[in-house]
Amino acid sequence: MKNLSLILNIVLFVAVAVLYYLHFSNGKSSSTGTEISAPKDLNIAYINSDTVLKYYDYFKVNRDKLESKGKKLDQDLRNRAQSFQNDYEAYQRNLSNLTIGQAKAVEEDLAKKQQNLQLYQQSLSQEMSVEEGKMTQELYQRVTGHLKKYGEQNGLQIVFKYDPTSDVLFGGPGLDITKQIVDGLNKEYASEKESAPAKTDSVKTKKK
Repeated sequence: MKNLSLILNIVLFVAVAVLYYLHFSNGKSSSTGTEISAPKDLNIAYINSDTVLKYYDYFKVNRDKLESKGKKLDQDLRNRAQSFQNDYEAYQRNLSNLTIGQAKAVEEDLAKKQQNLQLYQQSLSQEMSVEEGKMTQELYQRVTGHLKKYGEQNGLQIVFKYDPTSDVLFGGPGLDITKQIVDGLNKEYASEKESAPAKTDSVKTKKK
């Protein structure tokens, strides 16, 4: 789950935004000879991505689901590994009572079980990686989509990401819109959950 702390890094490109601002504030002429001046009112804001992840209900619910699934799969893998270990120990205990042919057959069976166990472990790792990727993509789309709507409604040109890993070293409290974004995201998510049962009932009614 450590990769999830990076999911909002793509939301805002600080370097590009700064270059954009510096370019237009210089008022240099373009290749066509047309002078471009900076916008009179450059409205900016920032969000704390760690806080968004901490309080966004969608992320908390789906993170818990993913962690729960991971624990179940891990336990299943442990059970299979223990079963293989038991078979191997049984083979060692009974080795002296086996013929060369019997011992060879058991060894081949154990080798096959070990290979299957390794393949199963790889498949579980891939499955969890895919699930995490889906949640990451969904979370990114939700947050950036809401930021776009919020920015259009409030006349914002740029929204920065502010956390210990970002290039923004200081942001005045007046520019912090984290709470508004979290509240808006949670409101949208709550609305989705409320409307979900209604959609299910509607489908059932049509089938009848």
